[in-house]
Amino acid sequence: MGTETAVPVRTDNDISGAALAEDLLQGVGNEQMRAATRLLGAHRNGYWLRRFIGDQELAAATADHPLIDRDARRPSVDWDAVGLVLLDKPWILKASSSEKAVLEIAASLLNRCGVQLGRVLRAVDGREFRLILDALAEAGHSPA
Repeated sequence: MGTETAVPVRTDNDISGAALAEDLLQGVGNEQMRAATRLLGAHRNGYWLRRFIGDQELAAATADHPLIDRDARRPSVDWDAVGLVLLDKPWILKASSSEKAVLEIAASLLNRCGVQLGRVLRAVDGREFRLILDALAEAGHSPA
């Protein structure tokens, strides 16, 4: 206790969303969490991960439940906090319908929110749809 050093998350735009996701996955063994975080890293070059880390307005609105757990030895997405925002405060997310749909799918991989698949299908484009399918496949191949 007190000897652990928090590891900073790289947030600059010089790294890819996939690299940012991998930074947040150090030491994470849960395949659903890995699939969800990778989905957010692949979607629009890490759109949601970058917002979770750098959007001051979003950080202020979620101060009671930060979306990135920086107190852990390695920072990671706090999926419980993401689920709380999606269920209790969705208006603070200020995003397009496709951006919200991808976030909802990611959170649903960890049972943090339910999704209406018909609405998701209408909201996402072909590339986003393929990212979602890849995440579903990755999450579905984990041991029971």
